[in-house]
Amino acid sequence: MQEIHPDPESFLKLSQAIMPFGKYKGRRLVDLPEAYVVWFRQQGFPKGELGRQLEIIYTIKANGLEYLFDR
Repeated sequence: MQEIHPDPESFLKLSQAIMPFGKYKGRRLVDLPEAYVVWFRQQGFPKGELGRQLEIIYTIKANGLEYLFDR
């Protein structure tokens, strides 16, 4: 079994990422309501880095891992 080593830089960048548009513009992605992230999953994530970040946030929220971002 291969070990997984998270990239601390990417994790820090994700923790600071801001929603650039919509109802929650200006809010950190990690602070978006779960229902909003689920809606994106159902509709399709945006293309590019934001889409990848939202997909990761969805996975984190769906698995109850929000505590990873506690300060």
